[in-house]
Amino acid sequence: MSTQADHGSELIPRPAQTPDALRAALAIVAPGRLDQMQAMKDDAFAKAVEWQSLSPVQSWVLSWAQEIEIARRPDLSARYTQAKSNLEHEDPAIAGEALRELCAVLDESMKAVRE
Repeated sequence: MSTQADHGSELIPRPAQTPDALRAALAIVAPGRLDQMQAMKDDAFAKAVEWQSLSPVQSWVLSWAQEIEIARRPDLSARYTQAKSNLEHEDPAIAGEALRELCAVLDESMKAVRE
């Protein structure tokens, strides 16, 4: 587990960007998604072999690091959930703001895992 800036309460420290560390972190913050993670991992590894490239595996690691970053930080998780719930709001202004907020959460989480 690595150190990071304080973002208020965090459920767990940010995990290392390895398959085992990400799986262990997901088992704590979102255990119901372990099967999804494994299926996506299997797909990434199959593509890596087929394409003779590590890029699918690297994308898988980065994607799950971002998912875990959101899940481990209640501040981001709450913003993410609220934004997603308003994406299809009947008021276009609310839906537009939800899209902007969702993008902001995704940008913030990606920046954090790339530190």
